[in-house]
Order: sequence, then C-alpha cells, then structure tokens
Amino acid sequence: MVEVVSVTKKGQATIPKRLRKKYGITNKIIFEENEKGIIIKPLPSPDDDYGSLKTAVKGKTSRELLEDARKEEFARDKEWSKRFGTCNV
Repeated sequence: MVEVVSVTKKGQATIPKRLRKKYGITNKIIFEENEKGIIIKPLPSPDDDYGSLKTAVKGKTSRELLEDARKEEFARDKEWSKRFGTCNV
C-alpha cells in the first residue's frame, strides 16, 4: 500500500497512524539512506533489550560472570608462568 503525506516548510511529515501502530513507532525513528531511497525504522528503546542476555549467561549474575572470568584468567596466567617462567619487567 502506498500513502502520500505532506512535508511542511520545516521538513516535518506525519507518519500515518496505521503505520505508527503497525511498526511500534512511538517516540523516535531512524532514517537510513541507501541507493534506493530512505528507510524509516523505529528507534529501539533500551527496555527492548533488557534481559536479552539471560539465555547467553544461563541465569548467572554479573558478579558470578566476573568471578568466572577472573578464575579463567588466573588459570591462564598460571599456565603461562609454568610454561615460560615469570618475567620481571
């Protein structure tokens, strides 16, 4: 479906209600320019991504993730020390 909207002297155009509702446009939008023209997308809010890493981190808290990373780093450093000895700089 094609819809025609007017553009004011200030460059403002009203996005039809049907399209705002369909694509969840509430506050801000992104204009993306390409070789074919302009693409208009809703700007995602930070709330849209809240909790999106839960499946990747398997229910661990940030403290647990940090502790695991530090353990891995300590183990790697210990292995390097065994292989190459300590280095005094």
